[in-house]
Amino acid sequence: MGRIFKALLLLIVLGGIGLVGYAYLGDMSAPVQQITQPVTLDAQ
Repeated sequence: MGRIFKALLLLIVLGGIGLVGYAYLGDMSAPVQQITQPVTLDAQ
């Protein structure tokens, strides 16, 4: 039973380290693109 908890704790720690590493090193920025679209307003 103790082995299961140790293995689970190890997986949680490694997952946390992996998540932090991905957050710092992963390129998650969106591509920049300018979009223009004409708009017609109803003048009343």
